[in-house]
Amino acid sequence: MSISSIGPDASKVHETADKYSHMWDNEEKLAERKANYTTLVNQYYDIATDFYEYGWGRSFHFAIRAEGETLEQSIARHEHYLALKLGLRPGMKVLDIGCGVGGPMMEIARFSGANITGINNNAYQISRGQRYVKQNNLDEICRFQKADFLHQPFPDNSQDAVYAIEATCHSPSKVEIYSEIFRVLKPGALFACYEWCLTDKYDPSNPTHRYIKKQIEIGDGLPDLDTTETTLKAVKEAGFEIIEAKDMALYDPRNPVPWYQPLVPSFSLSGFRTSNVGKYATHYLVKTLETLGLAPKGSLQAHTVLLQAHEGLTEGGKTGTFTPMYFFLARKPAN
Repeated sequence: MSISSIGPDASKVHETADKYSHMWDNEEKLAERKANYTTLVNQYYDIATDFYEYGWGRSFHFAIRAEGETLEQSIARHEHYLALKLGLRPGMKVLDIGCGVGGPMMEIARFSGANITGINNNAYQISRGQRYVKQNNLDEICRFQKADFLHQPFPDNSQDAVYAIEATCHSPSKVEIYSEIFRVLKPGALFACYEWCLTDKYDPSNPTHRYIKKQIEIGDGLPDLDTTETTLKAVKEAGFEIIEAKDMALYDPRNPVPWYQPLVPSFSLSGFRTSNVGKYATHYLVKTLETLGLAPKGSLQAHTVLLQAHEGLTEGGKTGTFTPMYFFLARKPAN
């Protein structure tokens, strides 16, 4: 990561971070966050993308792991799982909703041979992703479409499959985003999703649980987190038939390393940047560089947002009140 070039315009980092922070001044701003979700998400990813790539790579999502499996291997396997569930193959027209810089899209395209279009409303991420796609010689089957995922520029009944990996949580309404996906899918086609959700362990009357929820929302640019129950209800309301639904974050003896493990203290070289030690080392590095004028003003404020995400996600995982991988596979009825 080049900290001196964070975001699409280093001269505007402070302004962007400041505007983002004001969206969280008080709880009464929930309606404002939902109404201005595209601005909220764009501001978040303008200030967070470089940090994400530095600490996580080009696939901005979690995965459970087998013993001895690397983070990169588990991430790829998590993506392959979606491709297999959707039955992706060469020639299929597929949408990746909220594709980031295209890491999962490239991996799934290599694995399946399908033609994938990644939808993203953040110009900075698209510019980076287009470069990566070309560098990997995948520009014939991977492309980007700048668009609001609630208003997709595709005809009705035009897509063979759709998937979303920890992205539709940014929508102000699950029913709206799932309905738009329903619209563009061909009859009988499948939609697979890893959704961020509060679990049935979440107690809204518990102050600690509410704090965890708020830290995740602020730290990850989310208007409001939904429960698994609300999520499935929205899938059905959008018109889908649910084929399968399960929390893939629950303990699995074949994959016993929990999804949040990279966020807990670690002294291994591979886990340093995402660990507690690594995050504070990075934080003080950013502070020093900003003080010396080697990083743009606002960089520290941007990294502070990421620290809130780190805290909320870690505690959400440990308490079991939050999952980033509530998986469901749904079908658009054939008639």
